[in-house]
Amino acid sequence: MTQPWVPSVLPFGPVPEKFLTPSWLKQVLAGSIQRPLNIPDESLRRAPGREGTPVEAAVLVPIVMRPEGLTVLLTQRTAHLNDHAGQISFPGGRVEASDVDVRATALRETEEETGLSRSFVECLGGLPRYITGTGFSVSPVTALVQPGFTLSPDAFEVAEVFEVPLSFLTNTANYRFHQVKLADGAQRQYYSVPWKQFFIWGATAAMLLGMCQILSEAASAQA
Repeated sequence: MTQPWVPSVLPFGPVPEKFLTPSWLKQVLAGSIQRPLNIPDESLRRAPGREGTPVEAAVLVPIVMRPEGLTVLLTQRTAHLNDHAGQISFPGGRVEASDVDVRATALRETEEETGLSRSFVECLGGLPRYITGTGFSVSPVTALVQPGFTLSPDAFEVAEVFEVPLSFLTNTANYRFHQVKLADGAQRQYYSVPWKQFFIWGATAAMLLGMCQILSEAASAQA
C-alpha cells in the first residue's frame, strides 16, 4: 500500500510493557466493553451494494502467551475471496443460527479457518462492536492462547497465519493515519500498523487501536 499517511496523533499513549502480562489482561479485558473509542467510524459510509442492515459477525483476538512475550495471531486472507480479499484480519466470520453467542462464532470460525483448537483458548471478554464499510457488524472477542498448538489453515480462505508482538501493537507510535479522497468527493480516514511485510489496516487496525486505547487508559489509571 502506498497511500499517503501522517503519524497518528492520539489522546492516549503507548502501553508500558510491564503491564503486558496475562493476569493484567484478564483483569482489564474481562466482560463486555462497549464504550466509544477514538477510532474511525466506518458505519457512516457504506460501499455500493452494502447498504442496509449490517451482517452480524464475530472475530477472535487471540493473544498467544509466548515465553518471550505476548503476541497477537492474525491471518492474511486469500486473494480470491469476495470480502476483504488479501487483507490482514483476525480469524472469524459470520454469525450462524447454530451459534449460541458471538463467542461461539469466534471460536468456531477460528477453528475452521486456522485449525487452532479451542482447547488452547481462554476467552476473556468483548471489545466494542465495529461496523465496517462493507456492511459487517463485527464483535471482537479477546482471548488468551496457550502455546503448543498446531495450525492447519484452510487453504481456500487463509493465505498465511502469523503473530505480531503485543508490545508493538500497543505502541501508538507504530500507527499511521491515512486520509483518502474517494471518487464521490468524500474522505475516508483509517489507520494502519505495518508489521514486516504485512500491511495491517482498516477495520483490523482500528480494532487493534481500540484495544490499545483500552489498555493504555487502564495502565494510566494504575500508574
